[in-house]
Amino acid sequence: MSEMVQDTSFDVFDRNCPGRAVMEHIASRWGVLVLGVLLSGTHRFSELRRAVGGVSEKMLAQTLQALERDGLIHREVHPVIPPRVDYSLTDLGLPMAEQVRGLYRLIESSTEGILSAQAAYDERKIAR
Repeated sequence: MSEMVQDTSFDVFDRNCPGRAVMEHIASRWGVLVLGVLLSGTHRFSELRRAVGGVSEKMLAQTLQALERDGLIHREVHPVIPPRVDYSLTDLGLPMAEQVRGLYRLIESSTEGILSAQAAYDERKIAR
């Protein structure tokens, strides 16, 4: 009987790579922000919703489910009344959230230059 050897090399540039879906969850509009908030510690759903401005309950729930399925966040249901659910980063999610933080901090520090570039682009488009 031959042993099956699992290929552990993944390439997100390959359209069949399963990591591509995970990348979409992490890099989505809400995934980036949820991971960023969870870097500060454990949060309840309502706290996450307040911290991530503009996210609907539905989109937050979908984002949390996807990140939980990917093993990046932990969902803990406390058996109390009213029910309490806490969300936190897992050991797998922490380094990814830290990388995402680097990206959004770079965006924040570059926003002035980006806005200038956008305005210049818009002016060139109008001038044509």
